[in-house]
Order: sequence, then C-alpha cells, then structure tokens
Amino acid sequence: MSTPSADIVDLLAGIRPGDALDTVRSRRPQARENAQRSFEALLEPAVPGDFSLAERYAVALFVSTLHRFAAATEFYGDLLGDEAAELVPVVTEAAAAASAPGPFGQYREPGLAAESTDGTRWSPEAGVTEGLGIRLSAALAHAHLLVVRPREARPDALKSLVDAGWSPDAIVSLSQLVAFLTFQLRLAWGLRVLAAAPASTSAVHTSIAEGV
Repeated sequence: MSTPSADIVDLLAGIRPGDALDTVRSRRPQARENAQRSFEALLEPAVPGDFSLAERYAVALFVSTLHRFAAATEFYGDLLGDEAAELVPVVTEAAAAASAPGPFGQYREPGLAAESTDGTRWSPEAGVTEGLGIRLSAALAHAHLLVVRPREARPDALKSLVDAGWSPDAIVSLSQLVAFLTFQLRLAWGLRVLAAAPASTSAVHTSIAEGV
C-alpha cells in the first residue's frame, strides 16, 4: 500500500495546479483537506482491520462503475489491480450487470408512496459469488442497495452482511465508504462540469471571493 500524494478529487476532476478551479478549491482548504483525509481513512487506512484494502478497492470500483464515472473507474480499477488483480474482471462484470439509472425504491412514508418507483434489484449471480466469495459479494449487494435503492436501506438489510461474516465495525466502515464515494464522485463530476463551462467557473470564483 502507498498513500497517494495527489489530491484525489483534483485527480478525478482533471484539475491541475494553477487551474481556475484549483484556485477556487484552495479558498476552502479545510473542505479540501477533509475530503482527502476521508479518502485516506476509508480507502488507505494504516490498519485496515477486517475490512481489507482489496475489499475496499473492489467496492470503490463497483460504486464508481455504477455512477458511470470513467476516470474514477479507471483509478479504482488500478488500485484494485495492484492489490488483487484477479478481482478486477469479476467486479467489473458484476457492476455492468448491476448498473441502473436509479434511484429506485419504495417510500415508507404514506404521503410519499405515490412517488415510489420500481427498478433493478440486483443480487450477485453464482459466477460472481464464486469469483469474489460470499463476503465480498454481500458487500457489493449492500453497496448497490445504498446507491441504487437507498430508500430501502433499512436495518434488516444488514442481516446478509452479518451472515456473510461482516463484523459490526466493518459494516459501519463499509456503509461509510459507500457514502463517501458517492460524495467524492459527485463532487469531482461537478467540478468537471464547471471546468467545461469557464463562465460558470468565473461566477463561482467571484462568489467565493465575495464570501457568498
């Protein structure tokens, strides 16, 4: 394991030192630092515990593929390739099968029931489970639930993780990882959109400079 020196959000967003968005982000150093520290804590911890680096990278590759973010998919695929190359094609195939626009799910609140939508309910096929093992397959199913069907992420959904051998601490870390990845990928994608629209970047820069 080697901790990257680059800012990962900048890397995924294609931001180079001196770019307009580099200047914009530098005006919020704490937010920038917190995002990087979260990456290091959740994806490159000094002591991974019973949630291995290979499992963390596999979940990251799966989630980035669900978000259809090519730069992130390549990045996390490389990390997983360095740690456990044999998992890359299996995770990639699983993510392709699980991909769906979402979010779907049934609202529990009666007033929102009419807005419920049905859609993909993914669970690992036999080949995926054979290639990844029961434990990691359960983790990907949980990640899919949180990303694609978040309305149905209820306590009883954790039973499959427990049955697959996940400890309470590892389940918390897994859920935190998926939540962080969703934040990170959306932030990086939004910055890419801003970079493609210089006028918008200028407006953001002005707003920050004025303390808005």
